[in-house]
Amino acid sequence: MRLALPLLAAALLATPAVAAPACRLPPDLKPAPVEAVAPNEIVTGVTTAYYLLAITWTPDWRRINGQTKATTPPLDAESRPQGFALHGLWPNGKAPPYPRNCRPVGTIDAATVRQMYCRTPSAALLQHEWQAHGSCGWETPAAYFRDAARLYDRVKLPRIEAIPDLTAGRLRSAFTAKNRWLPADAIFVATDPSGRLSEVRLCYDLAYAPAACPGGLGAPDDRALILTPSSSRRF
Repeated sequence: MRLALPLLAAALLATPAVAAPACRLPPDLKPAPVEAVAPNEIVTGVTTAYYLLAITWTPDWRRINGQTKATTPPLDAESRPQGFALHGLWPNGKAPPYPRNCRPVGTIDAATVRQMYCRTPSAALLQHEWQAHGSCGWETPAAYFRDAARLYDRVKLPRIEAIPDLTAGRLRSAFTAKNRWLPADAIFVATDPSGRLSEVRLCYDLAYAPAACPGGLGAPDDRALILTPSSSRRF
């Protein structure tokens, strides 16, 4: 299977990257084990039409996952992301089903886990993203997470907990105000059925230039959002 790696768009290269997030690495940090993949979770043979950079709202991630293997080591206010954090970089087709678990892959190397740990909720999520999405377009974990980190580190994350009467439109405006290169129609706002914010997904074309999301924008601008609060309520 020959995997084609996309080039970083000139538009992104011209935009100064912000500093990568920093945190304390636990002394026992190590790669998570390979996940078992059920046959119905394998989708191959789909041509990638665009990319999604999924940025999760960490307080809701914690609410759903609790202190399980998905948040090991546990999230804490001083050493782990507490507001927005990287979920993953997803290659998508024109329509569902999207490519997923395209080939068997192994455990992420320890160096890549250390490099990515401060951006994401857990080492277990890194392993999941490599298997589910990285396997569908990248030769190695290092190559996959290098692209994910380049995109994520260029996004200036807004603080949204102080926005009164938060709506999906105000959330999009907060992102575009911080990132002038990002158009509002490239921002998909994901919520659960109750209207609780789960994550923001940024759409890119095959050259990693921001692009209108082919599948729509998720929550419409006038949709009121419920926020699971962070522990400090400063995000």
